[in-house]
Amino acid sequence: MSGPHHVVVIGGGFAGLEAVHRLAGADVRVTIVDRRNHHLFQPLLYQVATASLATSEIAWPIRHLFRRRDDVTTLLAEVTGIDTVRREVALSTGEILHYDTLVVATGATHAYFGHDDWEPYAPGLKTLEDATTVRRRILLAFEQAEAETDAGRRAALLTFVVIGAGPTGVELAGTIAELARATMPQDFRRIDTRETRVVLIEAGPRILPSFDEELAAYAHKELERIGVEIRTGAPVTACGPEGVMIGEKRLPAATMIWAAGVRASPAGAWLDAPMDRAGRVEVAADLTVPGRPEIFVLGDTAMVKDQDGKPVPGIAPAAKQQGRHVAATIKRRLAGDKAPRPFAYSHAGSLATVGKRVAIIDFGRVKLKGWLAWWLWGLAHIYFLIGVRNRLSVALSWLWIHARDQRSARLITQRDVKQPGGGS
Repeated sequence: MSGPHHVVVIGGGFAGLEAVHRLAGADVRVTIVDRRNHHLFQPLLYQVATASLATSEIAWPIRHLFRRRDDVTTLLAEVTGIDTVRREVALSTGEILHYDTLVVATGATHAYFGHDDWEPYAPGLKTLEDATTVRRRILLAFEQAEAETDAGRRAALLTFVVIGAGPTGVELAGTIAELARATMPQDFRRIDTRETRVVLIEAGPRILPSFDEELAAYAHKELERIGVEIRTGAPVTACGPEGVMIGEKRLPAATMIWAAGVRASPAGAWLDAPMDRAGRVEVAADLTVPGRPEIFVLGDTAMVKDQDGKPVPGIAPAAKQQGRHVAATIKRRLAGDKAPRPFAYSHAGSLATVGKRVAIIDFGRVKLKGWLAWWLWGLAHIYFLIGVRNRLSVALSWLWIHARDQRSARLITQRDVKQPGGGS
């Protein structure tokens, strides 16, 4: 095809959008394909699920982000297949896109380790729809408990189980505990929300396995201080409408949230590329598919290794670095430099918040915990948000929660067709 070099980017997450941003000014035309019309700031998704933030504060229309870029076309569609020989991408709309360079950054979804039948009872947290579903179930549990006369059933309604104690699970458990103990007690008359049980379950020996052991121990202690029950070395063996099984023990609970694992999108199958057990494409050192230098795979879709041969973590800074690397590679190729250059990952640190005034940060040699870490955690997340309005809005929401223990996004906007645990 004639015209500028055509770059097709599948996925409007951190990696894909960073690549598009960095291609500004290059002699290319770019087409972004995503099945949703918005870019989502996933690190704060749990705050939508726990009624701290509104959906519009952590998501932005992709078209709006590139409204001043005439070289960028945005298509709302799903990819149905990729022909790597013809260099074509087939879309659900029936359109076929020809590409000169393909960037695949389609992210990941929940992994239930062979128990996909658990998903209706323990939804994960990857999309805005997931977040509003979880928020609805959390808030409905309190409403149903207020009307419940059976003590056993009321106790189950006031029991919240978070499965998986990585950063998302820890942040969810801590925020639910504070929601129940600090925000909601004055709103109800028949129940005392401070009697809520929040149970964090981890199959491994400790929470936050990717963090320094001392910081993880501090987070463990702080979670228990705000009322979270932590069960480590305890894999979930069953999950259903009445609660979970932890080993051989049953825990009645009406609300369960899955934060235990992820699996990559089907991009590896589209590309007929080598994949790891999680479905991630095993890319070459320069982030290309082996044998296909015109195809890059980024973010949670790819198994990327750092300079020491260790897997690069699936976090936003890593995805953005990969996007920058790909854009720089495309620009060099257009200038005639075809030599592959390996991706070099620079770890900026790991962060997790335990409560509204407590966080942990692992910068490697420097480790922080407590209120100072919490402020730095907040500043880092605000920095990565898009647009002044969103930064101000999130900052004001957090300051209000910090000062008054009030969360303004406690709206039940839609009810499940069948609420797990007996609702309808």
